[in-house]
Amino acid sequence: MTRERILALLQQVERGAVSADEALRKLALEPFESLEFATIDHHRALRQGFPEVVFGQGKTPHQVVSIAERIVARSGSVLVTRAQPEVSQAMVARFSTARVNEVGRTIHVPGPAPVPRAQGTVLIVTAGTSDLPVAEEAAETTLAMGAMVARVNDVGVAGLHRLLAQLDVLSSASVIIVVAGMDGVLPSVVGGLVACPVIAVPTSVGYGAHFGGLAPLLTMLNSCAAGVTVVNVDNGFGAAVAAIRILSRPNAPKLDDRDESK
Repeated sequence: MTRERILALLQQVERGAVSADEALRKLALEPFESLEFATIDHHRALRQGFPEVVFGQGKTPHQVVSIAERIVARSGSVLVTRAQPEVSQAMVARFSTARVNEVGRTIHVPGPAPVPRAQGTVLIVTAGTSDLPVAEEAAETTLAMGAMVARVNDVGVAGLHRLLAQLDVLSSASVIIVVAGMDGVLPSVVGGLVACPVIAVPTSVGYGAHFGGLAPLLTMLNSCAAGVTVVNVDNGFGAAVAAIRILSRPNAPKLDDRDESK
């Protein structure tokens, strides 16, 4: 159950439209649900603001659909990542509103109510076209979680003038996710040009000594641009969640606001 649904339920109680006993029954639902092949965390949205996301890789279409059905029943929406084509087909057959991003390998079933919008725009920058699957995973995750997305694609350091032509776009972003394979230098360049948070995503795009993403990962971890944050190889989803959390913090309580009498 999401925060919005709990708030709506409490408002119904306040108006007398729902009895206290009925509200208690709805709130007392188990925080998790056990299936034969999964244990679903139904309180994820309450704790973190968005329902549990289904990692589709390694799961059968039946498993993904079964998990998605239960998440939608409780939270209203669901996001699936790393979905194989057969999983996408099964989800579209089950949910008429499912939106599939074939490049990003994601499936989003939106809820009946709009997702609360996060303040600001997440700019997703790719070094090359081959980085698009990871970048689109980040984009779809960001959109599903309620933030606006802008994209700048194929502006790697082999043609630096392409990036410099986008300085106005870079400077207007609230958070920038930079997705790069090969040598992985692009996040350092971006990090040296902007003041907003920069999240670097190494990809497994590259030749032999690239070591499946290890080379750009190490480059990004050793960035000479201060403040660049790095996630795991090909983890566009993780970068998007980090960006959403950054955008969600402006109204968070400060340490100075704590009641010192406690």
